[in-house]
Amino acid sequence: MKELKLRVIPNFPMIKNGDDLVEIILESLETNGCQLVSGDILVIAQKIVSKAEGRLIALDTVQPGQEAETLAHQTEKDPRLVQLILNESAEVMRSKPGVIIVRHKLGHVGANAGIDQSNIEQGEGESALLLPENPDESAKLLKKSIDKRLDIDIGIIIADSMNRPWRLGTVGEAIGCAGIMVLDDRRGETDLFGRELKVTLINRADAIAAFATLAMGETTEKTPLAIISGWEQGLGEGGGAAEIMRPIEDDLFN
Repeated sequence: MKELKLRVIPNFPMIKNGDDLVEIILESLETNGCQLVSGDILVIAQKIVSKAEGRLIALDTVQPGQEAETLAHQTEKDPRLVQLILNESAEVMRSKPGVIIVRHKLGHVGANAGIDQSNIEQGEGESALLLPENPDESAKLLKKSIDKRLDIDIGIIIADSMNRPWRLGTVGEAIGCAGIMVLDDRRGETDLFGRELKVTLINRADAIAAFATLAMGETTEKTPLAIISGWEQGLGEGGGAAEIMRPIEDDLFN
């Protein structure tokens, strides 16, 4: 019987721009008596990766253009925040007062380009936290460094909370991956009764991210790190989370 174990790492320190995230992760694991071994998957909340990579932007440094001013008026948002949303987006898809739905430059479709203002240091003025510029590359670098430091082979998932069309509430999804099979393509195989599977494409990365995010929490828990042990399928294989993005030509809702 397959048995998955999930451990959330408590009392993780606040992260700021330029911090050595690998060093802080390893120190936190040691402090809490947790040991990573080959085959584990380390799930890391996007927020601490973005902070370490300097993606916290002070709004008073943002100069909104005319498009941002117009959209801000329509959506009742801060024009500076709207400008950041536009900067991070490939396309504005829908908008109404309180929300702007965009296709992010990374391919995600969701509210406000994943830009967050909760649980971040505001300092003397308002700030906003952007997604990592290249979360798959961030995951690869974290995996490479941790693997080398500990002489192990693990999987890395950078997870973020996202909305989904036609569903209320957020769930954890993978925005950056390294060292795991992201998609398990079962098309062409047969089911229990010999019927050919034609559309079965299993999103392992998002399923694992949702599992971990549920335990890590999404508000004031201060637990942005989780270890999943016992998952033996597809480690060391596959590409990044970019594989998850549905091609635009297949988007039936746009």
